[in-house]
Amino acid sequence: MSKRPLIRTLTLGLADPHPLDGKVIVHAQKLLQQALAHYNDAGYQVQTVRLSTRPLFEDLVDWSPSAILAYAQELQGMLDDAGIEYCSLGTVFAAQPAFPLERLELVADLLVATKTLSMTVHLASAEHGLRFEAALPIAHIIQRLAHETAEGFGNFRFAMLACVAPGSPFFPAAYHAGPSSLSVGLQGASILTDCLRVASADIAHSLDHALITESVRAALVEQATPIVTLGQEIARTQSLHFGGIDLSPAPMAEDSIVTAMELCGYGPIGSPGTLAVASALTAALKSTALPTCGYNGLMLPVLEDTVLGQRWEEGRVSTHQLLLYSAVCGTGLDTIPLPGACPAPTIAHLLLDVAALALRYQKPLSARLFPVPGRQAGEYTTFTSPYLSNTRVSPYEDEK
Repeated sequence: MSKRPLIRTLTLGLADPHPLDGKVIVHAQKLLQQALAHYNDAGYQVQTVRLSTRPLFEDLVDWSPSAILAYAQELQGMLDDAGIEYCSLGTVFAAQPAFPLERLELVADLLVATKTLSMTVHLASAEHGLRFEAALPIAHIIQRLAHETAEGFGNFRFAMLACVAPGSPFFPAAYHAGPSSLSVGLQGASILTDCLRVASADIAHSLDHALITESVRAALVEQATPIVTLGQEIARTQSLHFGGIDLSPAPMAEDSIVTAMELCGYGPIGSPGTLAVASALTAALKSTALPTCGYNGLMLPVLEDTVLGQRWEEGRVSTHQLLLYSAVCGTGLDTIPLPGACPAPTIAHLLLDVAALALRYQKPLSARLFPVPGRQAGEYTTFTSPYLSNTRVSPYEDEK
């Protein structure tokens, strides 16, 4: 394969604590633009550059809600001036027993009042376990973002996390700890599709999971090794730590991970054997020996993958099935379209399911749920964002 893979993001993890000032933002922008130029010169197309910060609430623990909100709006202005379109304010460790849950309301306030900031809340962690009483306040954040941002798009910038470590390049899960670092996230669905299309006849004939894993692993190593080498060189010249590469084959619209999965001989996603395919692909992602970070697993975002959205519309996959696949692969429940009036307790129960699975298997999972304003079960979404595909709304409680 001679075609260079797309790079979804170059993410700078910033060691500087909040509050950040204009000089820090300008310097971060220069570092990101230098990294972008190096990859472009090497022939790579980079879709976005992003800034990941330390957890806001931990750095500003003594600040009042009004002061934090004012700072977030000021930071948004500094980011706009610097031309940085994506910035994570980090995660909120609500799984900690001492964290005051009433403070979670401020997360919704911040995201409603800004347009490019992302933030997350940890419902479960290996250290503190699962904090059940935090699920409903997190669900209320999701409801507010659905109804207080245009098309409910604020939920694109928010997720519930469970057992997710710092250093991911992908948003909204990204948050930072330690020295400043550069990490890379692939848009790698096409890598899997290309290699599995070549090997599909042998795979379909033998249904050999080892062949799936070996084919994908070899393709990932071939395509990602030069990206890693260049990232390490850039980090060294910029006095940064190289955080690693997230090989998760992130899809985008027609560049579908489901197309790759369906080349493995088991039929459309949702057919018997889909879980085995997900496991075989994940085994490849986990066994490259490259310096990896983040999820490094299979991503199945319903609203970001056109083919997955079609299979969802056809009723071939459901929330329960995606949660089942998360036991052996990727990110949890991602961009799930729910009715705009989906009750907060139902949302909270979904969050608890994801968090319980993450805690049981000690793996990073997240939930990015999309109650769609004005839409009921069976109706279709009408998102205008280029980042989202449209499909049928299906409530959790109506799935069979």
